[in-house]
Amino acid sequence: MADYTVYQKAKAEIEARRNAAIAEAEMRNELVRSESEEISEIDAELTKTAMLIFKTAVEGGDIEAVRERNRALQTRRRQLLVELGHPEDFTEVKYSCKACSDSGAVGTRICNCLREIMIKERIAASAMGRLIETQSFDNFDLSCYAYDPKVYEKMKTVLAIAKNYVRDFDKKRDNLLLIGPTGTGKTHISTAIARELIHKGYDVIYDSTQNIISDFEADRFRSGYSREESRSDKYLECTLLIIDDLGTEFSNQFTLATIYNLLNSRQNKGLPTVISTNLKPEELARKYEDRIYSRIIGGGSKILPFEGKDHRVSK
Repeated sequence: MADYTVYQKAKAEIEARRNAAIAEAEMRNELVRSESEEISEIDAELTKTAMLIFKTAVEGGDIEAVRERNRALQTRRRQLLVELGHPEDFTEVKYSCKACSDSGAVGTRICNCLREIMIKERIAASAMGRLIETQSFDNFDLSCYAYDPKVYEKMKTVLAIAKNYVRDFDKKRDNLLLIGPTGTGKTHISTAIARELIHKGYDVIYDSTQNIISDFEADRFRSGYSREESRSDKYLECTLLIIDDLGTEFSNQFTLATIYNLLNSRQNKGLPTVISTNLKPEELARKYEDRIYSRIIGGGSKILPFEGKDHRVSK
């Protein structure tokens, strides 16, 4: 999902919250006006007073007397609310974010509440959902590899490289190839990378090879007159694409052409790609033609070899 689309969705949610808070406050105002004729009269006078303050200020007159009347009316209104059994602030707008009053901005800065919604939208767009929420570098359990000191050290190095990848992403954006048997931690590490970079504000898409191919195929057969948005553009435009389970897709001419065009387009745009696969290097070489294999293995890709037992089975 492009950053602008993420911002639009997040901004729409913030505006919906604001409108809902204002509508709820107006309902409470209508309630107390129905409960107290004096409050209804005060509200009508406060409206006139506010207009009078503005008019007096424009004309250069003395507005202090008008302001004093305004304060007296507001004090009396609060007293009446308490007498009716309501809190003094009962009719005030209760925004969900006090820092920005549900506007999404504090001065010229994006408010944290809007930033959190944008993170949520990026997580939803990444197709990893709960995995991103639950799998992180912090809970990657190296003790699973402790049965073999050599394997333990290798996986300790893999974890360190993955952390450094995220740390240095602002300056250096290499491709990564996570390669190794099923259940050795590739999904956990790639999910942790996605999690960290999404929280840093990057547009990250994480999906299986088969789903990616399916989206390109759907666009291929879509009518030229269709108003439906492209399903594949996101893979070509996101800051980081994480392709899971390369090699499990059904191979045909369209599939191979799609994988080549995807990797080649991202490479030409200078956009990094993280690939995970259960295939060995020689199996990748047999499955894909040279031009695809060179973009998987080469192009400045860092290779992270995963080793160990299948944790999914051992659990």
